[in-house]
Amino acid sequence: MTFDTQVYQSAINTIKSARKVADYAQAQGISPINNSSRPTYEHMGAVLADSILQAGLNYATVVKPRIDVILKTHKDKKTVFDLLVLVENDTVSEFLNWSHITKISRFKNLVLFMYNNEVNTSVDLRDRLSTTVFCSELQSLKGIGPKTVDYMKCLVGIDSIAVDRHIRTFAQNAGVEHTDYDFLRDVFCSAADLLSISRRNFDSWVWTTLSKSQSSQQELLLF
Repeated sequence: MTFDTQVYQSAINTIKSARKVADYAQAQGISPINNSSRPTYEHMGAVLADSILQAGLNYATVVKPRIDVILKTHKDKKTVFDLLVLVENDTVSEFLNWSHITKISRFKNLVLFMYNNEVNTSVDLRDRLSTTVFCSELQSLKGIGPKTVDYMKCLVGIDSIAVDRHIRTFAQNAGVEHTDYDFLRDVFCSAADLLSISRRNFDSWVWTTLSKSQSSQQELLLF
């Protein structure tokens, strides 16, 4: 059995960085009882819409209101088979309440991808997202990268971390210099484990904490 120095050093770097993140989170007031997780959906329309819309948009003011409407007024669009009707009738824009072609096209492609891979319900999706091959194939779609895949995992209840700008900022504030996506995901997953907090909850806490901080800073600029 050959000892892999590079793998060992990578593991050490991950653990050291995870401790920095965990310590910084504790300094910011995190505890196992004061955080909440991202919502989970048993509604494929909401899962896919949230996954597509969230990139590059303000979640609280743009994405969440649309997802709330989908959950309330489109209860009949819980499966991929239901969503195929939207694609066939060219009514995705109305469903998403969105007019820009890029996100509409990506939503359509995602629906067709799920259909072609025999994913119909959120339970099906949760099972498939647990496999490396499916996650890799999912990223072959334009506009779908590792962050979207990890974000989708969170939406169906898989314990994961989606490395977005908030995670990157938090890492930098904690003194972690590395910016590689996989490294940061491993670091924050390990930090959550050190804090005895679910990874989804930690992901949500970081997002909420950074969002509130940035909002407060913007308000101060108005005075």
